[in-house]
Amino acid sequence: MEALKLGESFLTIGQLVDVARRGLPVAISEKAVRRIQEGRRVLEQWVSQGRKVYGVTTGFGALADVAIPREQARTLQRNVLLSHAAGVGEPFPEEVVRAAMLLRVQDATLGRSGLSPELVQRIVDFLNLGVVPLVPSKGSVGASGDLAPLAHMFLPLLGEGEAICRGRRLSGAELLRELGMDPLEPGPGEGLALINGTQVMTAVGALAVWDARDLARTADVACAMSLEVLLGTRTEFDPRIHIARPHPGQAVSARNMLRITAGSEIISSHKDCSRIQDAYTLRCSPQVHGACRDAISYALKVLETEMNSSTNNPLIFPESGEYLLGGNFHGQPVAMAMDFLAMAASELANISERRIERLVNPQLSGLPAFLVQDGGLNSGFMIAQYTAASLVSENKVLAHPASVDSIPTSANREDHVSMGTIAARKAREVVRNAEQVLAIELMCAAQALDLFTDLKAGAGTQAAYRAVRQRIPHLTEDRFLAPEISAAVELVRGRIVLRRVQEAVGSLG
Repeated sequence: MEALKLGESFLTIGQLVDVARRGLPVAISEKAVRRIQEGRRVLEQWVSQGRKVYGVTTGFGALADVAIPREQARTLQRNVLLSHAAGVGEPFPEEVVRAAMLLRVQDATLGRSGLSPELVQRIVDFLNLGVVPLVPSKGSVGASGDLAPLAHMFLPLLGEGEAICRGRRLSGAELLRELGMDPLEPGPGEGLALINGTQVMTAVGALAVWDARDLARTADVACAMSLEVLLGTRTEFDPRIHIARPHPGQAVSARNMLRITAGSEIISSHKDCSRIQDAYTLRCSPQVHGACRDAISYALKVLETEMNSSTNNPLIFPESGEYLLGGNFHGQPVAMAMDFLAMAASELANISERRIERLVNPQLSGLPAFLVQDGGLNSGFMIAQYTAASLVSENKVLAHPASVDSIPTSANREDHVSMGTIAARKAREVVRNAEQVLAIELMCAAQALDLFTDLKAGAGTQAAYRAVRQRIPHLTEDRFLAPEISAAVELVRGRIVLRRVQEAVGSLG
């Protein structure tokens, strides 16, 4: 695979996903190397001149007033990595760590961190060799950067900490011996520059928002399937309705569902029925799905801006020979976007679960109770709906915003923090829960189609049905459902249903 060259152009979330999940190799452009060299040169010049530079020749946080002698500058940087590696909890998934490493390199390519080219290249080497440091998922308050997780991430550069390499869990010292590398000793300012940024919350958030974008498309597919078997109408997707209220996501969702159900014999068969209007879970689906889409689009824009930003402190400006102390490490933009993303994914799950209830409830669907024959002897999809309900209720708790909270740290020097990493972790979990709810809806809708009619569904609905049935057979009597729910989740998470539908009706918005 051709390497992704950093430092030449805007880094997209799609490229981040390629590196984090697909192992796309990374390289640094020549222009970026020159920017990194120039930033490092200026910083080393300041040190040689004996200038007082925060975190380079002084302590950190509440200890910023403590001057550090030049001969102890390297010890200071090693100490900051060791002391700040105080995280707890389960390690982040490998894809999150790889994404965060990529973002730390991307930040360095802007030339404002003061990191040396040698250290940045070592991070690139780790990425390309498949080295994944063990990074505890809890311990960041999201201001002064993701201090604890980033410290853990870069301890292996020093021969400290732990990492996964070639499927084995190794100490930092064992890792370097196996790779034939010497430990790096961070130079003046480098320890702080490695940890003073928003790369972890941004990595978690970028992967979550990427998944949420396709989740919204899958929600349109699941809703269209449910609408057909619940004898809904396509009227609610009429473009004139959405021109009258021109929220962009609303129009896209309506257009998607109009295309998915196109050519449906089921819908045509009841166009003259006596029902006046559909339930809100069907009739208002473009409005609900669309609002979620717009929230996801906002979060994506924030995340891509953050991915291409300098979030260190101090920020070095080699062109003027200055450094500036500021607060770009504060995670508030990401925190608020992640809370918004969690709410959007929660709503996609909420409305999906209510459609599941309509499918399994014979009083609402006109179908056999819980979508199975011989009800009583068989419980069918009764407990699958319970599972969806439990996930939706869990999401309600997780959707409580983290960004409205703050707690002072560093002897009250850092007296307002973002909780951005907590917000990102919650959003990721909500998205994963929502994927499972939508998977259950797809299973129920496919079952309902089997029970419902011999009339043909819309082209997109048929494609989704076939994708489900390739992995999950029709339920004739009770059987072990958990593995089949897992298989349905993989159809959602792996974009398999979405891909099949798009092959049938064209790309969905």
